[in-house]
Amino acid sequence: MTDRYAVFGNPIAHSKSPQIHARFAHQTAQDLSYSAEHINEDAFEAAVTNFLQGDGKGLNITVPFKERAWALAQWRSERAELAGAVNTLHRLEDGRLAGDNTDGIGLVRDLADNNEVDLEGARVLILGAGGAVRGVLQPLLAAGVSSILIANRTPARAEVLAQLFDPAAGVTACGFDAIPATAFDLIINGTSASLQGELPPVPRATVSAHTACYDMMYGAEPTPFCRWAQAQGAGRVMDGLGMLVEQAAEAFLIWRGVRPDTTPVIQALRESLAAH
Repeated sequence: MTDRYAVFGNPIAHSKSPQIHARFAHQTAQDLSYSAEHINEDAFEAAVTNFLQGDGKGLNITVPFKERAWALAQWRSERAELAGAVNTLHRLEDGRLAGDNTDGIGLVRDLADNNEVDLEGARVLILGAGGAVRGVLQPLLAAGVSSILIANRTPARAEVLAQLFDPAAGVTACGFDAIPATAFDLIINGTSASLQGELPPVPRATVSAHTACYDMMYGAEPTPFCRWAQAQGAGRVMDGLGMLVEQAAEAFLIWRGVRPDTTPVIQALRESLAAH
């Protein structure tokens, strides 16, 4: 019996997850299938139950269902608990539904392993305060960053995220208009502004020649944020394609107990994006 896996989302047609997991399975000689499933808003919980009752072994969950997956999980990892969102589901041996969040570790691995960004002691500015940002805060702190400033159009939303952490953790919040005009070691764009071709209003002085700039979004062309960062002379500029592959690799490890090599998969995806 081939083990079945899938990603549930709405919309889902654009998902690269089936390609990624097919490459992982081929590389690690695992017998599995992986599909992208469009789930109606009112059918999510039933669809999860039905899928995981048969030969379905695990699910990835994407927009707009990550919070509902969190609520559905009967056991949650610490990182999922703090993220308030679950993107990876599987059944434990006792039958309980286990939820994890691999987004943050995916970002940290892409920064540290693939791009050799030194996170130890780094001063980090994160733009945006949505679910994507919430999921990466704890893994960044665990990787040794010294402080995180969350800046958002609505400061109160950023404040909510900062308050999830002990004041000693060094997580603070402000509005876009209150970002200090001082250089950060790492700036992460966690807003969806890139999808609209827009840019969060960030002071130029936040970028210096040693600043690494990372956009969680990606595309065939550099995102507006990546182009802006390059124009300001940032030391490193990266998009989120590697994060996508790394979060998938962590899910694959949780399900199969084997970690695939992400480098050739990131390269293949980059080439296919450029070709289209």
